Amino acid sequence: MRAIALIAAILFAIASPASADDVTAAQGVIRAQEQAFGRDDAAAAYSYAAPAIRQIFPQADIFMSMVQTQYAPVYRHRSFEFGEARSEGDRIAQRVQIVDADGEAWEALYTLERQADGSFEITGCSLLKVGQAV
Repeated sequence: MRAIALIAAILFAIASPASADDVTAAQGVIRAQEQAFGRDDAAAAYSYAAPAIRQIFPQADIFMSMVQTQYAPVYRHRSFEFGEARSEGDRIAQRVQIVDADGEAWEALYTLERQADGSFEITGCSLLKVGQAV
C-alpha cells in the first residue's frame, strides 16, 4: 500500500496540470462513486471502476466489501474535498482531502483513465492518513 502511494505521488509530481474539462469530468466520476458509496449502491459504485479493477473484483458486492474494509474513510466520511489535479495523456491524478467518520484527516490520490468512449473511469485510489510517512 505504501509503495503504491509513493509511486502515485511520484507520478503526480511529474505530470502536468490537467485541463479544466478533464478535471471536471474526473471529479464528476469520483463524486458519483462517493455518492453511490453513501447510498450503499454497490452496482453504481462499481460502474465507475476501470476494467482492470473489475477484473480484480469481478462482482459489485466483492468490490463494495473491499472498499468498506480497506477504504473506510472513502466509504464513510464527514468531508470529501477535491484538491489539485494533474494529467498525463489520458490519465488524471486527483487529490482528495477526506475527514473520516472519527474526525481523522486523510489524503486520497485517485487515478483515472480515459476509456475508448471518452469517459473517465477510476483505476485506483491510494489513501494516506495525514501526517503519516509514505
